[in-house]
Amino acid sequence: MRLLRKIVSVCALAVVSGVLPSGVCAQEQKLFVYTSMKESMLNDIRISFSKKHPGIKLDYQSAGAGKLMAKIAAERESGKILADVLWTSEVPDFYHLKEQGLLLPYISAEVAAIRNPLPDYDGSFTAVRLGTLGIAYNTRFIKEAPRTWDDLKKPAFKGAFGIANPALSGTAYMSVAALSKTFGWGFFENLRANGAKMGKGSGQVIDDTASGDLVASLAVDYITLDKIKKGATLALVYPPEMLVIPSPIAIFKNSPNVEAAKKFIDFMLSKEGQTIVAAQGTLPVRPDVKLLEIYNLPSVEDAVKRAMQIDYKQFMKEKEGNVKKFTEIMQK
Repeated sequence: MRLLRKIVSVCALAVVSGVLPSGVCAQEQKLFVYTSMKESMLNDIRISFSKKHPGIKLDYQSAGAGKLMAKIAAERESGKILADVLWTSEVPDFYHLKEQGLLLPYISAEVAAIRNPLPDYDGSFTAVRLGTLGIAYNTRFIKEAPRTWDDLKKPAFKGAFGIANPALSGTAYMSVAALSKTFGWGFFENLRANGAKMGKGSGQVIDDTASGDLVASLAVDYITLDKIKKGATLALVYPPEMLVIPSPIAIFKNSPNVEAAKKFIDFMLSKEGQTIVAAQGTLPVRPDVKLLEIYNLPSVEDAVKRAMQIDYKQFMKEKEGNVKKFTEIMQK
């Protein structure tokens, strides 16, 4: 007991003297995040968040959204979801979890400063970044940048434009569904008539474009821009009608660390957190965050204004039929 009192006294003295921040002597809170975001972004977030909240120990598991959902399902079977927060780019997963009553609604004060692209928003999950997809092309083979989606029907792209398989990639599925809703299935029939190909994952079609196996592909922003930074002869352009797919974040209802989870969401929506998101070559949800010129991304306001309409619930209902239709077209 004397030892405990001595430790408490020393800790209190250190706080008063300014040697330690007050949060250090309090019982450390824990926060565990399941996320599909890339390691470089997560590392920067952990460093900045820990400086702001030294009393919260942040840890995460980074994996593909499909693997994380399988893990969550297995943990539910065993009686306890181990994560406090989920953050991925698969919007339908969040609707499913909401329907199952697994998410805790939370509307951060920071929401007032963001452009929220999610319909029927009630705080069950909140967009943290805006993923954009455009046309990535290999500048060694394509000398005139495509300006519209219809440009992909030109001879320059014959037999060498790729789209990820929507059965394997949730982002690819939402893109296919949005394009078919906006332009009709005739759009894909015309692409196929020009030799367009169905690849595997979103990263694979970009890899094939960088290598020259394809000359262009339907491409995710940060994957493409990361390759450009590393020297790939790629460029990324956005037609007038943009594909904008948000990455939501949510708190699990039975989390024992709800207050820490709320602080994390507040941080991710703050200007500081959003600046980290923007530094990774993807759009933040706050218009007041400066975008790096090297990425040549559209503004947040412009992207939201130009975005194709996505009815997530309807697209989820139509997924089996849409994937089947797309596959049939691309295998003709």
